[in-house]
Order: sequence, then C-alpha cells, then structure tokens
Amino acid sequence: MKRARPIRDEASAPGTGAVIVAPTRFLGTENPRHLRVIHALLRRPMPREQLDQVAGCSNGPELVAELRRRGLEVPCTRTKKKDRDLFDCWPGVYHVTQRDRTSIARWLARRARGGAQ
Repeated sequence: MKRARPIRDEASAPGTGAVIVAPTRFLGTENPRHLRVIHALLRRPMPREQLDQVAGCSNGPELVAELRRRGLEVPCTRTKKKDRDLFDCWPGVYHVTQRDRTSIARWLARRARGGAQ
C-alpha cells in the first residue's frame, strides 16, 4: 500500500510551513462546490476567475487546495496573456491530470455502487 505524501499547507498555519499528510488517492467529496469544480475541470481547463463562477465562491485557490488535500493533483499552469492595458501577465489555469481523471472515475464507480466515501 502506498503511503500518503506530505504537502506544504500554508493556509492551515501561516508562516510555519506546516506539513500535513494528504491521501494518495481521491477519497471523494459531497461538497457541492467541489462537485461543480470537478465536473467543470473534467470538461476543460479553466482560470481562477471561471473556477470561482462555476463553484459559486470567490476563493478558487482555497477550493483547489481542499481538493488537493483530498488526494487530487489539480496543477496550475501559468500562461502568458495580455491584460486590458496590454501589459503581460501570467494568470494560472487549473486542470486535472490523467491520474486525477482515473481517481475521479474510480470514486464515481464506487459511489454509483453505493460504496463508502
């Protein structure tokens, strides 16, 4: 059995660099915001602003951090864009990995069979 991988979580203890243990596989969620974001990210990558709209919240990065603590990777790729004043900026775009897709598919199959979260 794989061991849980440690990750840094600045949100739980700002300034301390506290290390928490994240599960190695996605254990699922019943949070409606999580479910909306997972469904949207399975369709396509999206920047934080769109993620906020889909989730119905205004703190997409924390929502993604919650999904990461639950076992998903959900990387953020920086892309070069021009802002409205035509200055270069580097907004992040969230997406799911193939490992995430596999983990979500397994969780959905367990959920459909009535398995435990």
